[in-house]
Amino acid sequence: MALLIAIALFVAQAINFTLILRDRAEFRLAQATRPVATRIADALDREAHGGRVLTADRGRIRRLPANPIRHGTTERHPEVAAELRRQLADQGVVVGRIDTGLRPEDDDSNRSRHRNGQKASDTTSADHRSDRQGSMLLIAVEQPGHGWLAITAPWPQPGWRLLIAVLTQTAILYGVVLLPVLWIVRRMSRPLRDLREAAERFRPGEPGVPLSPHGPDDIAALIVAFNALRLRITAMLDEKDRMLGAIGHDLRTPLAALRVRIESVDDDTDRARMAETIAEMNRTLDDILSLARLGRPSEPPTDVDLAALVDAVVEDFRDIGDEVTFVEADRLRMHLRPSLIRRAVRNLIENAVKYGGSAEVRVEADARSVAIVVADQGPGIPEDRMGDVFDAFTRLETSRNRETGGIGLGLALARAIIREAGGEIRLVNRSGGGLDAIIELPR
Repeated sequence: MALLIAIALFVAQAINFTLILRDRAEFRLAQATRPVATRIADALDREAHGGRVLTADRGRIRRLPANPIRHGTTERHPEVAAELRRQLADQGVVVGRIDTGLRPEDDDSNRSRHRNGQKASDTTSADHRSDRQGSMLLIAVEQPGHGWLAITAPWPQPGWRLLIAVLTQTAILYGVVLLPVLWIVRRMSRPLRDLREAAERFRPGEPGVPLSPHGPDDIAALIVAFNALRLRITAMLDEKDRMLGAIGHDLRTPLAALRVRIESVDDDTDRARMAETIAEMNRTLDDILSLARLGRPSEPPTDVDLAALVDAVVEDFRDIGDEVTFVEADRLRMHLRPSLIRRAVRNLIENAVKYGGSAEVRVEADARSVAIVVADQGPGIPEDRMGDVFDAFTRLETSRNRETGGIGLGLALARAIIREAGGEIRLVNRSGGGLDAIIELPR
């Protein structure tokens, strides 16, 4: 906002400076032409009525036989000639050509004046006027049949004084306007910055100090509303956790009762299928509760060897007969929540085994990040469906039978876990077939 105001002030001052220059040019033109037109008209009128005859050696207006302004030696000002012709016409004076030129203010100028018959006293007087008012403009007016009339007029030169005055005025204006604006902007931006930082630091379930309301009234009211919102969010999440805990307890109790009752089933095949169904319901319930509670994990981050953690997950799959291999890696110390990371890696390996029949797991590290790569030999995923598989309850295989997997929470839960840890999951189809599921974590 301060920058916009500064730009607006600069544009306003530029316009003001342009108008001042235009007014100054009009004033200089009037100063050079109006007295000259009046003097010429008066002198010609006196001469026509028997007054003093204009000569070449005396008087402010002198009659010369030829144009005293030599071509190419002085700076011409045609706007002066045009304005002077108009003013002379208004006074009824008919003239021929009008020529103008700046008179040099040096010794050559003085010699030129002597050659034209000017007296030394007139020269000194003109020099004093020139020193006081700027350069002198020599005006030559042709009077048809009577030679030329020559007269000088002050011609102030545009100098640094006007520019310095405008710059000083601009500096004062900036000081008077911008300093209060900067103070107001700073008074507004500081509480807004504090509010933004508090919103970025806010984590549900973590204790936090309410932000002190300060700043203008509207911003202070916004901070109060943010503090109240944070309390409401925390209360809602607490209520949600209590509700999920009750749901988990209420669902696991009948499932445990069913697990006991199926032991009385005589048919071994039916009993095994019932037990598998109950186990799948328990796994689904665990996935739903884990996904719902992920925003407020109870496990604190600890320092673990990530390579050893991944190797232990792979070993669990090998113990139950799945074809899962791990590429040995160096020790890699990371600060994370081990149970959640183990859950995410296990979900990816389960998908690889389920859809590709086998999995190869490796850990790759560089200076800034760590990648856990789970590679399978399955059919891959269509490129236009890469993002869909991370949505909860979404599966590419829609039959939802026990042979091809659960209800579509594995990848959604894995991505939520990794994002909570500050990382990301990518799925990449390999050119030779198969799919790479890549967990990327910052070092």
